[in-house]
Amino acid sequence: MLFDTIIRRKRDGLTLTRQEIDFFVAGLSDGSLPLEQVAALAMAIYWRSLDPVETGSLTQAMTRSGMVMDWSNADLSGPVVDKHSTGGVGDKVSLLLAPIVAACGGYVPMITGSGLGHTGGTLDKLSSIPGYDCHVSHERFRAIVRETGCAIIGQTGQLAPADKQFYAVRDVTATIESLPLICASILSKKAAAGITALVMDVKYGSGAFMQTPDEAIALSQALMNVGQEIGLTVSALVTDMNEVLGSAAGNAVEVLEAIDYLTGENRHPRLHRITVELAAEMLVTGRIAPSLDEARRKVEFALDSGAALERFARMVHALGGPADLVERHAQYLPLAPIRTHVHPLVAGRVTSMDVRAIGMALVELGVGRKRVGEPVDSGVGIVNMAGIGDEVGPERPLCTILSRSAESARIAAQHIRASCWTGDACTTTPLIHSRLSPNSPAASSAGG
Repeated sequence: MLFDTIIRRKRDGLTLTRQEIDFFVAGLSDGSLPLEQVAALAMAIYWRSLDPVETGSLTQAMTRSGMVMDWSNADLSGPVVDKHSTGGVGDKVSLLLAPIVAACGGYVPMITGSGLGHTGGTLDKLSSIPGYDCHVSHERFRAIVRETGCAIIGQTGQLAPADKQFYAVRDVTATIESLPLICASILSKKAAAGITALVMDVKYGSGAFMQTPDEAIALSQALMNVGQEIGLTVSALVTDMNEVLGSAAGNAVEVLEAIDYLTGENRHPRLHRITVELAAEMLVTGRIAPSLDEARRKVEFALDSGAALERFARMVHALGGPADLVERHAQYLPLAPIRTHVHPLVAGRVTSMDVRAIGMALVELGVGRKRVGEPVDSGVGIVNMAGIGDEVGPERPLCTILSRSAESARIAAQHIRASCWTGDACTTTPLIHSRLSPNSPAASSAGG
C-alpha cells in the first residue's frame, strides 16, 4: 500500500477504508511514515474531514497503538467512568469530580494533562502537592483506582502513542482545529484507559477554544457519534467560559479552593453548580443513578457527609502526597509572598471579561508555560476573583494577585485590569447552555 495514494484519496474527498487508516496509524507508531506525508494527510483531513465511521476507525487504531487498560478482571463493584473538559481558566472541577463520583460508587481512572495555551492543566495543579506522583506505573494506577475509587495521573507513552505523534505534527501544521481529529485525539486516550462511559464538559466563550455555543454543540455531537462507533457511551454539557470559574486561578491556589469546596468551607456558586451537574451526569451516564434528580441527591450527600473529602485525601496519599494535606494545607501549599489588589479602571458592576487575556496574564505570571518543557510556579496566581455582575471599586478589587516580584504583579495587573469591563448593568449567560446525551442527542437548554 502506497501512502501517497491514501493522501490523494482524502485530498479528492473520498472515504478512507479501515485498512488504509490502520496502515497510517501503524506508520505513525513505528516512525516509518515521513513527517511531510503525515502533515499532508492532516491537511487533507482538515479540508475534507472524516465521516463518523472513518473517525471511529482512526480512534480505534490510535487506541490500539499502545496499551489498553482492562478493568473486567479488577473485581470492581461499580462502573468505570470519566470526565474530560475542553479547558478553561480556573477550571478545577476534575479535582472535585473524581472523589465525588468515587464516593457515589463509581471508579474514575482519570488521565489528564498539563496546561495548554491560556488554559490551566489539572496535572500542574496536582504537581503543586508535595510528593504527589503524577507518573505512576499502570499497575500502581490500577491498584489505587481499585482501592480508593479514583486516581488522577498524567498520560504515559504507553497509552495511545500514535495520537501523541500525530498531535505533534498537527500542532505545527495549523490542523489542530479539525473536528474529527479533535474527537479521535480525546476519545483514543479515554478508550485506552478502559472506561465505559465519558462525560464531556465542552466549554465556549472568551476563555474557551470553542467561541460560540453552536461550535461547542457541534463538537459535542461529533464526540457522541464517534463514541457510538467505538462502543463508548458519551454525553456532554455545553458550559459557559465567559468568566473565570470559581474565585481562584493558578496551581496551588486552585488545590486550596478545591479543598475548601470539599470541606464545605467555601463553595463558589458557579463552581458548585457545574460540579454537581457534571457529577450527576456521570452517575446517570454510568448507570449509577436512574435519574438526574437522584444523582444530584447522591452528589450532595457525598459532599455533605464528608465522603468525597475522604476519597480525595486517600487519593492524594496513595499517590505519594501528605496524609494530612487537608488538615495542614497551608503548610504544604505555600503561596507567593507578594499580594497585589487589582482595582478596576472604573468602579461599577463587572459587565464582561476577556478570559483568554486573563489566562495569558497568568501564563506570564508563571502559572503556565510559554515554551514546551518550561517549569511552572505553583505558588503564583489570582484569588478573590470577581465575577460578572459583581460590584467592584475601591473597596472590592477585581482580584488579588499572588506573585514573586512587584514587577511581575504590575504587568499582570495591567493586563487583567484591561480585560475586565464595568458598567451600570450586565447580562449574564447561562452557566450550562445545553445538555446532550445518547438518549436525547438534540441539544436541550439547561439554563441557570
